[in-house]
Amino acid sequence: MADTEPNWEWYRSFMAVLETGSLSAAGRAMGMTQPTVGRHVDSLEAALQLKLFTRSFDGFAPTDAALALKPYASSLAATAAALRRVASSQGDGVRGTVRLTASEIVSIEVLPPILADLRDAHPELVIELVPSNKVENLLRRDADIAVRMTTPSQDALVAKRVASIDVGLHAHRRYLDRHGTPRTLDDLAGHALIGWDTETAYIRRFQDRFPAITREGFVLRTDSDVAQLAAIRAGLGIGLCQARLAARDPAMVRLFRSAVSLNLETWIAMHADLRDSPRCAVTFAALADGLAAYARGA
Repeated sequence: MADTEPNWEWYRSFMAVLETGSLSAAGRAMGMTQPTVGRHVDSLEAALQLKLFTRSFDGFAPTDAALALKPYASSLAATAAALRRVASSQGDGVRGTVRLTASEIVSIEVLPPILADLRDAHPELVIELVPSNKVENLLRRDADIAVRMTTPSQDALVAKRVASIDVGLHAHRRYLDRHGTPRTLDDLAGHALIGWDTETAYIRRFQDRFPAITREGFVLRTDSDVAQLAAIRAGLGIGLCQARLAARDPAMVRLFRSAVSLNLETWIAMHADLRDSPRCAVTFAALADGLAAYARGA
């Protein structure tokens, strides 16, 4: 390897080309010209003495070396972003940027009023919200704070269980008026069901309890909780929904309340190094209070 230490900008350009597949698209994403991105990639290849991309018929294809470097470059990007967030928070009072991740459904349906109250109380706070059902790596600083529906397993985290969210089978009155209301779980075989596409640990636990409800029986399969909820609200069929969300619409009907009731254990977690950060401390507390109130129906 050459003695030249690669410039961080070269890694940024490398990641942008990896993600977009072309120099021009990477340049647009980064606000740079195509030749500048090309020079960055060339300089990184020279410094590392590696071939990172080959031209293909539809753009730039990463080599095996590029794919091997990708997780390390991603870590650099996460660390650099975390550094900027910490820098933005310097000064008196609660200020700066907090990067928060939560599931799609929580991000879209639950967090907005909580974040609105938080911003009213701390107007110099900026929130970066990442709606994702993936478990972001807090130790790698992909996010400052995460709302998770599983118990955090990483040791260097501050974690708090804040709520148990009730989930049940629901259908819109529009669907039930057209197709009738199932009286037993066995009746579900004759109805349109909405559910998952990819099996997860949570789904496996559900199937262990309710083996009659399977992926093969769904008329709509999607791993997006938001899409499932939208389909239920539209009257497409019967599916799982958080009870508090369904309660917002009088036309949403819960089915088999006593027979089908699941609890989503809800946790908030952040890196232990951030416990003394004012921006993270107030955000953590606001999320804890807001999610607990949501679960209670307050």
